[in-house]
Amino acid sequence: MNTIDKKYQDLLQDILDNGVVKTDRTGTGTISVFGRQIRHRMAQGFPLLTTKKMAWNVMVAELLWFLRGDTNIKFLLDYNCNIWNGDAYKNYSKLFTKDFHGPRYTQEQFIELIKTNESFAKDFGNLGPIYGRQWRSWNKFMYDASSSSFDLKSYPVDQIQNLINELKTNPDSRRLMVNAWNVGELDQMVLPPCHYGFQVYTRELTGEEMWDLLKKKVGEERFKSMVDDIVPFGGGLSEELQSYKIPKRAISLMWNQRSVDTFLGLPFNVASYGLLLEIIAKEVNMVSDELIGNLGDVHLYSNHIEQAKEQVNREPYDLPTVVITERNWYMHEKVKEHLGEKTLDEKLKSYRPDCFELIGYQSHPKIKAPLSN
Repeated sequence: MNTIDKKYQDLLQDILDNGVVKTDRTGTGTISVFGRQIRHRMAQGFPLLTTKKMAWNVMVAELLWFLRGDTNIKFLLDYNCNIWNGDAYKNYSKLFTKDFHGPRYTQEQFIELIKTNESFAKDFGNLGPIYGRQWRSWNKFMYDASSSSFDLKSYPVDQIQNLINELKTNPDSRRLMVNAWNVGELDQMVLPPCHYGFQVYTRELTGEEMWDLLKKKVGEERFKSMVDDIVPFGGGLSEELQSYKIPKRAISLMWNQRSVDTFLGLPFNVASYGLLLEIIAKEVNMVSDELIGNLGDVHLYSNHIEQAKEQVNREPYDLPTVVITERNWYMHEKVKEHLGEKTLDEKLKSYRPDCFELIGYQSHPKIKAPLSN
């Protein structure tokens, strides 16, 4: 069942019908509504829109970039992800309003140098302390009570690692959150976070839900034989559930977003947080449950109006599914036994876009629309 496309189309229509005209920092102009929510049950399929073709590898590369704690566009360009190019070049161009005497390159020349010149990429490819930096290395300053002063040395906080640790040890916590809105560093970022934080929530699965997961894993016939073998002796399936590592909990994710480019950005955000939920669920052996987006300024740029009207009238296809594999060399149990369990950071840095297999994706053609920076 595909309800996410319909909910997205309804949101587009809401903006078309009720949006008010507003100016914006890009000078493009928007029509905008405020305070909307979009929800999706992951059991219905992976939330990659089908009413226009989505750039799957581009979206995956950006999410992995965040999870690596990276803020330099070199990693993105290595995987043909160009969505931050405009912001990076804009940041580079600001140098020429100051006392900078180096050569001034066009955006095309700039991007080529980032791709090919390691020193140039290191100097000019960084976007400041944006998402990845805040997720994996939030700056913490310690207060010294004895001297009533702050230690100016920074102590990095890995919010993703902390989240995983809490999920494994205290899954009912109400503090399972990751925040990117670091007020003290906003002026150092090329763009303040649009999606500025997320929270996860877990619940225990019912016995019936766990049995259904076991049935799905072993197949209908094998599951029936298990039941036939156990029931006459008054037994249960608990040992089988354990031996097949069937999850005992479901996990949901809710993200908050201050500003939403609804035509180009929101489909990426939905899929990106859907994949993040799947990655976290795999790491803590839970099953993905519900994905929720709380949206603030929900807008269509003035040069996206006709494209939105076209997409609203398209009939959705069935949703795809996603399978996550580790790097091929690490997939075999014997290799894992020899090398030992990887750390979370090692796992995240070993992921590449081809580790995420999209199965059964059918979509309408791409609808072109300009990106406003």
